[in-house]
Amino acid sequence: MSSTYINDVIRFFVLIAVQVLILSHINLGGYIDPMVYVLFILLLPFEIPGWALLISAFLLGYGVDSFSNSTGLHAAAAVFMAFVRPFVVRLVGAPAEYEGNLKPGIAHMGFKWFLAYTSLLVFVHHLVLFLLEAFRFAEIGMVLLRTILSSIFTIALIVIAVYLFMPRKK
Repeated sequence: MSSTYINDVIRFFVLIAVQVLILSHINLGGYIDPMVYVLFILLLPFEIPGWALLISAFLLGYGVDSFSNSTGLHAAAAVFMAFVRPFVVRLVGAPAEYEGNLKPGIAHMGFKWFLAYTSLLVFVHHLVLFLLEAFRFAEIGMVLLRTILSSIFTIALIVIAVYLFMPRKK
């Protein structure tokens, strides 16, 4: 087993633990719910097969759901995020120096690319999560407000985490 897979497995469990033990208890004014566990999906290699990406996202969301008693909301949102990830990668595009063995991260792809990639996917994840949570369009204003505020806060935490814990480009 290569060190990349070991790092991904460790990241999987650490992000679930951080989410359920710390971040799930943070609710700033009822509008901001940080969900950094999506960083796992964001940092999976580009070459991961689609089925493995979807299963990984489901297990990640199911792990968060299991501890937060949210009956599949995180699993559904995480799977949808994983489903649209290849489209977002194509939409955002790859830098000219893309060689095929790069990983989605600031060190390999650059800050602007990573910020656009992360922003789109986190927004999609949060929108699906909060829509499923409200489960009616009468609260669309509240859902959009929560989505925007939570996305901004989550993106900021993700960028900080990437700068603090990810290896630099050699």
